[in-house]
Amino acid sequence: MVFRRRTGPGRPPRLPRAAEKGFTWLDERLPASSAGKLLRKAFPDHWAFLLGELALYSLVVLVLTGVVLTLFFDPGMTESVYQGSYAPLRGTRMTAAYASTLTISFDVRGGLLLRQIHHWAALTFLASIGVHMLRIFFTGAFRRPREGNWMIGLTLFLLGLLEGFCGYSLPDDLLSGTGLRTAATITGSIPVVGTYLSFFAFGGEFPGQDIIPRLYVMHILLVPGILIALVTLHLVLVVQLKHTQWRGPGRVNRNVIGQPMFPQWLTKSTGLLVVLTAVFAVLGALGQVNPVWNYGPFQADQVSTDAQPDWYVGFLEGALRLMPPWETNLWGHTVMWNVFVPAVVLPGVLFAVLYAYPFLERWLTPDRGELHLCDRPREAHTRTGLGVAGIAFYAVLLVAGGNDVIAFVFDLSLNTLTWVLRAALVLVPPSAFLLTKWLCLALQHRDRERLAEGDETGWVRQSAYGDLSEGHQELPAAERHTLLARRTPRPLEPPPGVPVAALSRLRRLQLSLSRWYYRDQVEPPAAGPRKEEFATASDRAGADGP
Repeated sequence: MVFRRRTGPGRPPRLPRAAEKGFTWLDERLPASSAGKLLRKAFPDHWAFLLGELALYSLVVLVLTGVVLTLFFDPGMTESVYQGSYAPLRGTRMTAAYASTLTISFDVRGGLLLRQIHHWAALTFLASIGVHMLRIFFTGAFRRPREGNWMIGLTLFLLGLLEGFCGYSLPDDLLSGTGLRTAATITGSIPVVGTYLSFFAFGGEFPGQDIIPRLYVMHILLVPGILIALVTLHLVLVVQLKHTQWRGPGRVNRNVIGQPMFPQWLTKSTGLLVVLTAVFAVLGALGQVNPVWNYGPFQADQVSTDAQPDWYVGFLEGALRLMPPWETNLWGHTVMWNVFVPAVVLPGVLFAVLYAYPFLERWLTPDRGELHLCDRPREAHTRTGLGVAGIAFYAVLLVAGGNDVIAFVFDLSLNTLTWVLRAALVLVPPSAFLLTKWLCLALQHRDRERLAEGDETGWVRQSAYGDLSEGHQELPAAERHTLLARRTPRPLEPPPGVPVAALSRLRRLQLSLSRWYYRDQVEPPAAGPRKEEFATASDRAGADGP
């Protein structure tokens, strides 16, 4: 027999009443009532939008493995004689930082696996941020209202470079010490203040006694704290500003069509985290990376042969190797242009241009509204050409960073190879720009042809008069909408009735750059039976939010 406690007339049951009180208590202290909207937030269902999540989950793995490694690492620079389990280095004088790295690798259970997982995750973290930023650039996802998020992403990439360099330098082996020697030279090349900055960082003349402990604090405390804070801000802005999305039927500036956060996106994203962690575990177990025991401890009078930095700072190494040996002596002081220009000025200008690019493109574009639909790269031919030229510039510098290894492996003259790479640095980027722009315009013409005539069927028809013609079929409705609904910005025009000569120099420069940026644009067919369809699709795609 089951006994039930009676409730009075109109009196709610105890369990629902307790749940209601609990929710009310929680909502008074936390935004619980708004969590439902967040759980139903739509995420576009396309693989390109997972690149940012790869960076996020790589950071999660980095933090977890880094916490464990921190428990065993000693950043001290006091030297002692090594008597550990790695026999080839017994009796060698080394710093506590290098000795503790060997201890982690050979004496701590699972230590080498964690070190290598940490290193692979760091490489993937920076690579995924870079590819994610390229996706944003080529699709125009940095435009209003996301300029701030673009700048946050660039800052995260810069902080990732700094974090990677700090972690790479901590073991104090001969390879990382060679990198620190290069860093000291770069710092010292800054006019006027370079020597003071170098002495402050190293605690005296290179190699000093303070650099490893200071890098350790930056690596485990300062930079990770800023990274996590900026990642949080980045995710808040993504939620607030909503996702961009590819064009398609029903997709306009005022909505996002995709999977809700819970349960679809959360399940898929969790699966990505598990798979990525498993890949890092396999790489850590099977793919050797940064074997510091092969390099030996750092000694200031030695330099590691064919020393190569990690890929993300390889472009700086290449720039240093390609720069001619130019120096200037002024009033007893030497300005090392061969170091200062490639290692300080070049990256400074590069990232300054990247920070300013969203505002520069907006300055050249007459459209001032919010844009939430992604461009296909072929549709922004000048932007795509500039992006490919930048990638080509970076690729030449990266190859130059290993010119000594390339010359040795292929039995080439190092001097000849250096001059070839110098010429390539000047010729390859503009060639890549022109070729990419030509390909984009060719693809635009192809899209226009497909819209006007349809796709070829492979059938050939012969009329009663003997004429031959190819058979075509109309594109599917979804694809036709995607091709028709693209935006075709026009170049800026001078004010009506005002001669160009009467405008200011800045305004004339703006008009000239705008014409160069948007000229040669191929418009979809908007005549005859397609005119009304094109206008309707474009208006819907370009509808701005409130």
